[in-house]
Amino acid sequence: MRFKAAVLQIAVIALMTLPGVASAATLKLVGLGDSLMAGYQLPADQSYTAQMEKALKAEGFDVTIENAAVSGDTTSGGLARADWSVPDGTDGVILELGANDALRGIAPEETEKNLDALIARFKERGMAVMLMGMVAPPNMGEEYAARFNPIYARLAGKYQVPLYPFFLDGVVQDERLKLSDGMHPTGEGVGIMVQRSLPALKDFLKLMEARKN
Repeated sequence: MRFKAAVLQIAVIALMTLPGVASAATLKLVGLGDSLMAGYQLPADQSYTAQMEKALKAEGFDVTIENAAVSGDTTSGGLARADWSVPDGTDGVILELGANDALRGIAPEETEKNLDALIARFKERGMAVMLMGMVAPPNMGEEYAARFNPIYARLAGKYQVPLYPFFLDGVVQDERLKLSDGMHPTGEGVGIMVQRSLPALKDFLKLMEARKN
């Protein structure tokens, strides 16, 4: 009996060390966003999700981050595809949407309604949510900004989810960190965004780890 138990233990250990076999403790995240998260015109390994996964692993976290961002997506588009873009078994969602709403002048009240529905749906499915904030571009005017900019903090408070105030922090005012369109970050720019938001993501993962244990 002891021999059989030993053989079984060795077999389990061997299975867990096979390539492609993830630990049951691995935290599974999905990034639901637009081109800012998707890595517009960048190699796949330079996207926000890819660079953030690498940074978190370097910090000792057992985590995977799937990139479910779609260039051009609005909050309504994200809401329409949320159920199939974020599969069951996902532990947490990095939610980054709203920039295209502001660029298109969509009513901030509609943006808030869609983000509210997204957060509520993910929480109902047992998933943690990290909300990435956005601010309206200056050309939209002060009145629009006054209606749009408070959305993220208000929803974070309502649902008690962590908020990173501005996804493009450290990049938006530095043209050297943006592509020729003047809007999307370069790979280096994404790296700055990752380093700025890394502490917030580490805290987010620690909360999820505590919940799973």
